[in-house]
Amino acid sequence: MITFNTLRHWILSVGITTLAWSGATYARAASPVIPDEVYSNLPFQMAKVQQPIFPDHSRSITEFGAVADGITLNTEAFAQTIEAVSQKGGGTVVVPAGLWLTGPIVLKSNINLHLEENALVLFTADHTQYPIINTSFEGLETRRCQSPISANGAENIAITGKGVMDGNGDTWRPVKKSKMTSTQWKKLVASGGILNEKGDMWYPSEGSLKGANACKEFNVPEGIETEEEWNSIRDWLRPVLLSFIKCKKVMLEGVTFKNSPSWCLHPLSCEDLTIYNISVSNPWYSQNGDALDVESCNRVLVLDSSFDAGDDGICIKSGKDESGRRRGEPCQNVIIRNNVVLHGHGGFVVGSEMSGGVKNIYVDNCTFLGTDVGLRFKSTRGRGGIVENIHISNINMINIPNEALIFDLFYGGNAPGEGGDSNTPKEETVPPVTEETPAFRDIFIKNVTAKNVGRAILFNGLPEMPIRNIFLENVTISDAKDGVTLNRSENATLKNVKITTTNEGDNLKMMGVTNITIDNKKYDKIGNKTESYKF
Repeated sequence: MITFNTLRHWILSVGITTLAWSGATYARAASPVIPDEVYSNLPFQMAKVQQPIFPDHSRSITEFGAVADGITLNTEAFAQTIEAVSQKGGGTVVVPAGLWLTGPIVLKSNINLHLEENALVLFTADHTQYPIINTSFEGLETRRCQSPISANGAENIAITGKGVMDGNGDTWRPVKKSKMTSTQWKKLVASGGILNEKGDMWYPSEGSLKGANACKEFNVPEGIETEEEWNSIRDWLRPVLLSFIKCKKVMLEGVTFKNSPSWCLHPLSCEDLTIYNISVSNPWYSQNGDALDVESCNRVLVLDSSFDAGDDGICIKSGKDESGRRRGEPCQNVIIRNNVVLHGHGGFVVGSEMSGGVKNIYVDNCTFLGTDVGLRFKSTRGRGGIVENIHISNINMINIPNEALIFDLFYGGNAPGEGGDSNTPKEETVPPVTEETPAFRDIFIKNVTAKNVGRAILFNGLPEMPIRNIFLENVTISDAKDGVTLNRSENATLKNVKITTTNEGDNLKMMGVTNITIDNKKYDKIGNKTESYKF
């Protein structure tokens, strides 16, 4: 089994560039070469992910007037350096050590943005520097502010090095009172901003609150039409920190991305994406502060990285509802190995925006430390889309307050632990199966160990679309507050699954299930009344 902490030993000097200015010489590999071992034991066929290679040409942002004083706005210096390197056919844009204040950075094809050690790129708190643009957010076409880092239709691009990119997200984000201590809340309110009517949500400005009030569902405002109206809610239109759309041969390597206004990293409709040895950090109270959302991408590696999030950690998506189905781009051929997720609503997550489908996903050797949920699959009626051929192995997790493993087709938009009891649907009639009906099927999970969790396992299918063909093997969950609940499921096999709960009594509940096998015991059919058993 490969250990990716040793991956640097395989790095080849591809496109090494020697840079000389101010009497200093810099040598650097354009991108690491990923060894074949990454693809070992892959349970489906997948072409190798191509990494970018850059011409032997480099310029520093200091050559174009950048000043590392944390005061000078260096937006033009970044843009001019990128343009100069692009005009020469591409290469490396170097960000030396220092504190560099800037507005949005837009990458072009064949550009490697390289942050030297102790380089800190801080994006400005002046929101007028971020134009309002047409884009996609939370699976829907809408308008948001331009992302601090972006590329659209670019090929052969990278952000590499040992520096930090800080999105200045605290100037954008609303904050729930329940997410803070009383002392933190008092300090936040005293800093300025505005509270909602209930007094339980803080917004950085009146424009931010106005934008929130214009949203009936999630974060997409309605009834905002004129440019004046859009500008009046600019503070609500929080961008993702990094937005790469329809890009090919992309590398993120070594850099720390932190403090995003919204989602942190959002590659959308990209091909040949490598994420290696990065760190992503958002405050745990950050609203919609996902660490990584890989949406409708094909051929992806996520290796040897650390994620600390205010929302989901490593998340797979493919668009929402009709918009996602119309796009019709599944997220597929993804390898996720040797990663750590700290805080977050989920460690590894699929959904809830998965209307274009998700397939051929391999998750291996990952650790979750205190995420709200461990392995989290979520969707709801109206999405459509099929999640299938998912393979997960060698997962260790501790201190998970909710489920270690959940499949939920009644997801209502709440964070884990918020809202009502999702496994008791109130509808009286069962709707027909249509293109709007989501499905989870053919999912294989083995070698999972978890300790100190809420509920061990929950399957929560739809009456018209049970969760099908789920195989769990060699799963040990100890110190769970509750056991296993299987609702509306078909053809599930649990082999060598051991659950130890902190309460006495039955720890297996089933309702509306067919053909359930638990070790050597088979349950052919259980109707729509919950039955309890010893696991």
